[in-house]
Amino acid sequence: MFKKKGENDFGILETIIGPESTFQGTIKSKNSVRIDGKLEGGVAEANGVIIGEKGQVQGDINARNVIVGGKITGNLTATHNLEILPKAQVYGDIHTALLSIGEGATFEGNCVMSTEKNKVIEMDIENRRH
Repeated sequence: MFKKKGENDFGILETIIGPESTFQGTIKSKNSVRIDGKLEGGVAEANGVIIGEKGQVQGDINARNVIVGGKITGNLTATHNLEILPKAQVYGDIHTALLSIGEGATFEGNCVMSTEKNKVIEMDIENRRH
């Protein structure tokens, strides 16, 4: 799969919550969202979510790709990629396929890494008997 020139995993950045702004509620977007201010709620679905270094989120985030540079108190689900930058703070559980945590970042919670939500691993018990 080849990408068009200028296209990235985040697609179009459609929604921005500026550094002096506070938003209460849940955001849904087919494109990407950047949070540099304060979000009291969450992101129910988006192609990408970027939390800037001064951004703060109280709520859950569910997106394809997530980059955390600020602080989040809530659960993160990134179906493709989650990147936690060196100064970021994450307080909640994460579920992702690919994970990157920068040195110096804070993460308190549980982590589940899988590529498919309903993936079942079957064990061959018959051949494992001693």
